[in-house]
Amino acid sequence: MPLADDLAGLPLVDQHCHPVVLDPLDRPAFELLLTEAHERGPEGTSELDSQAGLAVRRWCAPALGLPPHAAAEEYLARRAALGPDEAARRLLGACGAVDLLVDTGLSHPGLCSPGRLGEHAGARVHEITRIEAVVEEIAASGVDASGLGAAVADALAARTAGSVGFKTIAAYRTGLDLPASPPAAAEVRRAADRWLHTGAAGGRSRLDEPVLIAHAVHACLRLGLPLQVHTGFGDPDLDLHRADPSLLVPLLRALPPEAGPVVLLHCYPYHRQAAYLAHAFPRVALDLGLAINHVGVRAAAVVAETLELAPFGSVLHATDGFALPELHHLGSVLFRRALARVLESWLADDALTADDALRYAGMIGAGNARRVYGLPAEAGSP
Repeated sequence: MPLADDLAGLPLVDQHCHPVVLDPLDRPAFELLLTEAHERGPEGTSELDSQAGLAVRRWCAPALGLPPHAAAEEYLARRAALGPDEAARRLLGACGAVDLLVDTGLSHPGLCSPGRLGEHAGARVHEITRIEAVVEEIAASGVDASGLGAAVADALAARTAGSVGFKTIAAYRTGLDLPASPPAAAEVRRAADRWLHTGAAGGRSRLDEPVLIAHAVHACLRLGLPLQVHTGFGDPDLDLHRADPSLLVPLLRALPPEAGPVVLLHCYPYHRQAAYLAHAFPRVALDLGLAINHVGVRAAAVVAETLELAPFGSVLHATDGFALPELHHLGSVLFRRALARVLESWLADDALTADDALRYAGMIGAGNARRVYGLPAEAGSP
């Protein structure tokens, strides 16, 4: 039996994703959500003419009862006829995910609740707390500069009761050259005063003060839960060169003993740098979520390049599905196919056994995430 057939039924832990929109979407809105762009392409072009668009027509169409490679117009008409709720139920239900780790800090009109996402996917849901959102919420509550630092630390500690991990989007806000040591209390107070006086009070500004982000990151590290870090490409708010995970080396060298794993998200085009970090720093793990969807038929190449150096126990599965259930679906399908293709090439070279291949697929697909986040075993497993 081809390895791809075995992996098609592999239970997955999606270690980083977001809720989906269950409201009707017209074609422009659908196409825009298929990209990382903030605005549509030039007149006469379509965002469906891309690796992600090809993948939707090939792999999402059958989930909605259409033949593979259905025309874009036919696909969107079928999606509309089913209704967004039923389309989402079919696409999410076919992912084969048994656990979803959901980042609840990203907003968009019409996003469903994490619980409803889990119901549609037939999966257990676990929350990931976005630390910048926590700081912004505290600022909006009216806390003054002298109390912000302590309030942030207390609020993050309180989140450990309901979350399995934290996430930072420092890559978007200040870059990943985070300091190796936590900022002093006086420095945090001065930074809070600067930031609050720019309009953060009342929730009018996003957190972009480097000292406060560093304070929140170090506060999380002391709590022992995994910390997810956005790295690599994303939307136009990001300066790509500041999202290179190798910028984290000073922080990784100085991790406190109580720190949990640092999980690098997305990574592309810096997936080889991320693989090196996982190789050199045992508490580093990584995923290729987001990248898998957007490189499409080249997903196997990116997986292979990552596995050149990253320990197999440090690589996790994620879709980074957001807003469109198609992205969760593609993240699962393309991941399975890419991993199968890589492992089959190793089998052809007699680099491992079939048992090895299945064991590594199980680790990367679910087992590593269960260990990193302390998740319960899959129902029915030992």
